[in-house]
Order: sequence, then C-alpha cells, then structure tokens
Amino acid sequence: MPPIDSARQRSPSNRLAAPAAPEARPAALDGVDEGVWIEVIHKMDEVYNDLLQYEVALEEKNAALEDSQQFIESVLASISDILIVCNRHGLIQEVNDSLRRIVGLDEDALRGQPVCELFADDASRQRAREFFAARPATVQDCELLITGRDGSPLPVSLNCTPRLSGTGKLVGMVLTGRPVGELRRAYHALRQAHDDLKRTQQQLVQAEKMASLGRLVAGVAHELNNPISFVLGNVLALRRYTARLQTYLQAVHADEGVRSPGVEDLRRELRIDRIMDDLAPLLDGMTEGAERTRDIVDGLKRFSAIDRSAEEAFNLAEIVERAVRWVTRSGGKRLAVHVDLPKDLPVIGSSGQMQQVLMNIVQNACDATVACSAPRLEISATCAAGGVELHFADNGPGISPDDLARIFDPFFTTKPVGQGTGLGLSISYGIVERHGGRLEAANRSQGGAVFSLSLPLAQA
Repeated sequence: MPPIDSARQRSPSNRLAAPAAPEARPAALDGVDEGVWIEVIHKMDEVYNDLLQYEVALEEKNAALEDSQQFIESVLASISDILIVCNRHGLIQEVNDSLRRIVGLDEDALRGQPVCELFADDASRQRAREFFAARPATVQDCELLITGRDGSPLPVSLNCTPRLSGTGKLVGMVLTGRPVGELRRAYHALRQAHDDLKRTQQQLVQAEKMASLGRLVAGVAHELNNPISFVLGNVLALRRYTARLQTYLQAVHADEGVRSPGVEDLRRELRIDRIMDDLAPLLDGMTEGAERTRDIVDGLKRFSAIDRSAEEAFNLAEIVERAVRWVTRSGGKRLAVHVDLPKDLPVIGSSGQMQQVLMNIVQNACDATVACSAPRLEISATCAAGGVELHFADNGPGISPDDLARIFDPFFTTKPVGQGTGLGLSISYGIVERHGGRLEAANRSQGGAVFSLSLPLAQA
C-alpha cells in the first residue's frame, strides 16, 4: 500500500466539508417538518465525525506502516547473510546489500534476472533450478558456487524456503545463505584441534588405566611365581623319589625267596605295576602344566612392563602367537587362525604395548566373525625395505564405508552398548604411530575386513 501524505490530508482545503447551516436548506424542503430537518443535520454530523475518526486511524496506520518499512529495510541492510526473494518462476524480486556487495551489481541490475544466472558452474545452476520444481520443498545447507564481483567462484551455503500467500498458494522462494571461506577453514581447524585434544586426553586416561592394570598384573604375577616354583620343585623331587622307589620295588620282587606268600596277591590287588607305569606320564603332565602357567605369568609380567620396556628388542612373531593364543583360548567360540609368519621378526619397542595392539586386532576379528558358520582369521606378513607389514584378514561381513572412515576415532564402536568402549583401535593406532609404523583398515574384495600393521624392523 503506498504511503498516505499526512500533510495533504491535514490541510483545511482537503478536509470534508461540514454540513450546510439550517438557513441554507433548499426551497423544496420548506414544507418539511423542522424536527425532521434537525434530525438529518444530526445524522450528517455523526457521519462527518466518523469520517474524521477513520481519517485519523488511517493516518496512524500509515505512520506505523512507514515505521515498519523503515525497520525492515534497516534490518535487511544490516544482515551479513545474503537474501534473495524470487517469484515462483525463479526471477529475482528483492535482494539485500550483502548480495549486492558479493556479486558487485546494483539492485536494478539484479531485479528481474533469473536467480540461476548468479551461480558460477552448471552443477550449481542445475541445483538452483531444482529449487523451483513443481513441488518445491525446504532445502537446508546446500553448498553452491556463486559468481563473485571479480568473476571468481565463491562457495555459499544456501537455505531455500517456499514463500506462500495468505491463502497458502506458492508465490515464490526465499533464498538465504552465507559464504563459506575463512569461516569454514577456521571451523575445521578448531574441530581438528578439538579432536586431537580429545584423542590425547583419552589416550592419557587409557595410559593411566593400563599403568594401574600393569601394577596389578605385576603383583599377581609375583604372587603366582612362588606356588609355581614350589610345584615345579616338588615335581622334580617326585621324579627322583619315583625312580628310587621303582628301583627298590624291582629289587624286592626280584628275590622270590624273601617274599611272603601274600605279597604277590597284594601287588596285583593294588595294581602296583600299573601305578608305577602311570607315575611318569602324571609327572610329565604336572610339569607341562606348571611350565605353561609359568609362561602365562611371564607374559603377564611382560604385559605389565609397558613403560619400563619401551625400547627393548623383541620378536614380533612370538608376540603374534601369544596374542592369538590368549584371545582364542578366552573366547567362547573358537576362531580358526592360520598364521604364516617368518620365525624371526626383530622389532624395537615395547612388547607389552605391541601385544595390546595385536590382541585388539585379533579380538575384533573374533567379534566380527561370531555370526559366521566357520570363522577364520588369516595372518600373513610381507617384508620389504627394512620393514614388515602384517595382514589380519577375516571372513566376516566387512566394514561399512561410513564406519571405515571413523574406525580409529575415540569412543567409536559398532558393538552393542556394554560390549565395547570404542578405545581399543584408537589406542592401538597411537601405539603403532609411536613405534614408527602405521595401522590401516580396509575391506577385501572377496569379503571380510583386513587390518594392515606396518612396523620398521630392527637393524642387525
């Protein structure tokens, strides 16, 4: 609605004329009753007063409309985001100062122009045409390239919203957006710094947990050493005593003259010969069990010495075999593991930390193949250029592309709640990096996932 000229309305010459005085009534009304004429005059006064009130209200509304228009124009001029108002055919109707500064054109040059012509490449123009489809919908954060004042493409994140009339009919579209340049780079740098800080914090927390676990394991291993040594010492003593008893019994039974008549029957009844034959295998089994327990304790001691043995030389092949043995024996379902590694893979670093990495990889393969009828893990190695690369390939379902990009992120896990912390692979990635290697994950063409662990070999 165009604004009303208040000054013109208030001028006396434009005011509504007052009703004529009673003396000026026409001659044709001379015969009319005086009371009727007075009533007509009153009615004219009431109509005149109503018209004056309507005029005042109209002036007030016009002033409010002017104030609102100035307020909207000032707000649009101060908005840093770009604003484009189009009709339903995609022709520009209104723009704000931010867009004019970006494209370097004035409002007259932009009004009536197709909005698609503002964009720099064919893909952006085609995407802008889709905004005005038969059934347009709200579009959020659509990044397109707009042509800047110097002709260079400028990335802009646009939001598109349909503009409806009072009756709900589509009359056009409203496009708002913001250039993404320095803001995006600053956001990415801030996010990267945040992720690095979070990863470092979690690694410190995990390192403290592992240090506490190491002290606990070291104490348990020390306590187990005494009974294991006691068992092994007693087994050796029993072997010597068994040999002496066997020699004595053979000597006793060899001399038939000194044996009483019931000794032979008692020998057969007590199965002395069978007991003597079983003593050697029983002692061998006890010795093997005690030695295996001693090996487990030795592994626990190595696992607990993460910080103290950070620069020791160890055989990576032995660590792989130990990690496979620990995981497969502790799992509820047996995983068929085929290991094809050289016997000697000398590496410098922490054997305890590397065992933690390998156990995480093998455990993940065990969890990934739990639904397979015949779970299988193949471990192979390739040596080249002074380094070794281990491959852990399973026959599970593999890793989805979305999960593959985040698999080494802290707290990311695909396991159900309560079955995984999401820290295993993240900590393993940091450990491998500190050893001068790299840890990667991928999917095999024949199905399943493969983890690749690369480490430098120790020089002779």
